[in-house]
Amino acid sequence: MASKGPRSPYAADPNATRGRLWPEPPSATRSDFRRDCDRLIHSTAFRRLGYKTQVFVYHEGDHYRTRLTHTLEVTQIARSIARALKLDEDLAEASALGHDLGHPPFGHAGERALASCLKEWGGFDHNGQTLAVVTRLERRYAAFDGLNLTWETLEGLVKHNGPLIDRTGAPTARYAEHGIPGEIAGFNARQDLELWSFASTEAQAAAIADDIAYDAHDIDDGLRAGLFALDDLAGLPLAGDILREVDRQQPTLDANRRAHEFLRRLITRMIEDVIAEAQRRLIALAPQSPGDVRAASKSVVAFSSAVADADRAIKAFLSPHMYRHARVMRIMTHAEDRLRELFARYLERPHELPPEWRPAAADDVALRARQIADFIAGMTDRFALMEHARLFDSTPELR
Repeated sequence: MASKGPRSPYAADPNATRGRLWPEPPSATRSDFRRDCDRLIHSTAFRRLGYKTQVFVYHEGDHYRTRLTHTLEVTQIARSIARALKLDEDLAEASALGHDLGHPPFGHAGERALASCLKEWGGFDHNGQTLAVVTRLERRYAAFDGLNLTWETLEGLVKHNGPLIDRTGAPTARYAEHGIPGEIAGFNARQDLELWSFASTEAQAAAIADDIAYDAHDIDDGLRAGLFALDDLAGLPLAGDILREVDRQQPTLDANRRAHEFLRRLITRMIEDVIAEAQRRLIALAPQSPGDVRAASKSVVAFSSAVADADRAIKAFLSPHMYRHARVMRIMTHAEDRLRELFARYLERPHELPPEWRPAAADDVALRARQIADFIAGMTDRFALMEHARLFDSTPELR
């Protein structure tokens, strides 16, 4: 079953999917891409996103974003872009729903901790961990490990930020130093995801939706936390223009409504810009199939140069005012320490792991390290702190 409405020639077609690693009979009521969405939503890893940090730890307040609420916002934006471009909305949704499943607890602090712990064993990459979650760590089905997602959804999860290698097989800039994550390289040997190509137009829509959601909700959360004031954004391109527009049209708004009106317009402008720029690029490329989009020399779903500058300016503002703010860094540094201590403890005493996570080959340190990383990456913030309290005499509060 395909999505309703007319389709662009470059839209992914669920009736022409490259299939699943483990063949399954089709559903009578759902397209293959819709089934992927449903499998992601019902997965254990998806539920855990509700208790994983975006920027602020869960106990700091009920209104801050978590990985789950961030994912839902990305999904909404991705579907809006896909609908405007006449793409397959279900595939765009699947790419958005799964894009953060590999993130460990405590946001980027958790990534830094695991990357440090796994330095001797190939490092840690959250995209690689996402692939691990959906291809082997979820264990819900009788016939296979993982969720057995379609090729198109898997390539979107792995390549939403662009190709991982060039045509010669050399890793692209992001992976040039350390190479392709082992999880991705290993799976790619079983099912070729064409790591040299761009992902589908739908996956590109999900990737740009991630940027839009980050910009808007991190501003919102930073304002709520009192890390900066809305007027601090007045000097930024696009953001400053929108703020002045709001003040000119609605000069009597209270601070809360003023902020929300600003954020609403920021999201709208960025989405409209992406749609217009994507249409311009697609007209120039004139793709007649999804394969033409994959083989293009650059992404077809992107910001215009002006809004790309504005996006970079917002992120440059948020880095010192929020992500590197002393209050946030103090908490995240403590969180990193707790995860490193957990990793070291499990590595030294694997019998303290739950029985299902204890490595069968106890003498294989590399295998043990990777299984411990899988276990820790799947933890929620609060479970990580509970485990630390179980194993150590003291677990400082993250405040």
